[in-house]
Amino acid sequence: MLALAAPSTVFGLEEKRVADIFRTLATPGDRARETAILSVVVCAVIFAVVGALLAYTIFRFRRRPGDDLAEPPQVYGSSQIELAWTVIPILIVFVLIGVTARVVSAVQDAPMPKDALHVTVVGHQWWWEVRYTDYGFTSANEIHVPVSPASAPWPTVFTLESVDVIHSFWVPQLAGKTDVIPNRANQMWIDPREAGIYFGNCAAYCGTQHANMLLKVVVQPKAEFDSWVAAQKQSAVADSSVATGRAAFESLACVNCHTIRGTAANGKFGPDLTHLMSRFTLAAGAIPNNMEQLRRWVRDPQEVKPGNYMPAMQLDDNQLNNVVAYLGSLK
Repeated sequence: MLALAAPSTVFGLEEKRVADIFRTLATPGDRARETAILSVVVCAVIFAVVGALLAYTIFRFRRRPGDDLAEPPQVYGSSQIELAWTVIPILIVFVLIGVTARVVSAVQDAPMPKDALHVTVVGHQWWWEVRYTDYGFTSANEIHVPVSPASAPWPTVFTLESVDVIHSFWVPQLAGKTDVIPNRANQMWIDPREAGIYFGNCAAYCGTQHANMLLKVVVQPKAEFDSWVAAQKQSAVADSSVATGRAAFESLACVNCHTIRGTAANGKFGPDLTHLMSRFTLAAGAIPNNMEQLRRWVRDPQEVKPGNYMPAMQLDDNQLNNVVAYLGSLK
């Protein structure tokens, strides 16, 4: 269990800030929890049996006053005992393999409705690109999906890809982890039953900033999700008060790495910034998203997240103020 901070409310949604695999709120997570519980029970029984035998042996054959200290008779081999400690573990392993295979098959082969939401999540060192292929826009690090009530299921299907190394996508309360592998597209799905903000992370070591490759899944009621989609589909709108900042931004190499729809910036290497300030965090969860932290990030990304691929642009105070003012207007 990944223990974070106490639950809080952001924009009316409760943050599920205890990433507990035993407190699941989606069908794939339920199946993973059931398998985990079975494994824990089997291991607990084995531990209890072995511990009891050890305790009995230590007590029963302890040295007593007056014992003959000569070596006792030696027994060399027992077919019955050897057969037992070979067959029983094999049976336990096969039971666990069978249960796991059944659960994996049930989750992976579950039929999806035609109106299921399709989202492509691409792992980068060290952030997540989120492509809403059904709606034609891209976001980063925060995945908005609709609630999927039992009365009207609306699951979300993730296609998982990587552009560099092996990552692993894991949101403990919604599903088991799925590896994100270069040159291969893996799939998984979730059907969250409760609105809220669910925490996840990369679960495979992927380099220097692996620990700061966090993500959030924001589960919203259908009406709120539709409103969010409508807002995200719009191009960036900036008023004249930040025109100088926009010009400064477009004059920098930032446009080669980032996209801001409706501007000259169309880079694909870094996150899409069209609606940057609608996100909760910066740098894949490393810092909160506010004007103070945005300025800190733009001034020196390496101070915030050492080893990341965003360079410090060496801006003077005037340029920094203008660029941060422009980025801060991207709602």
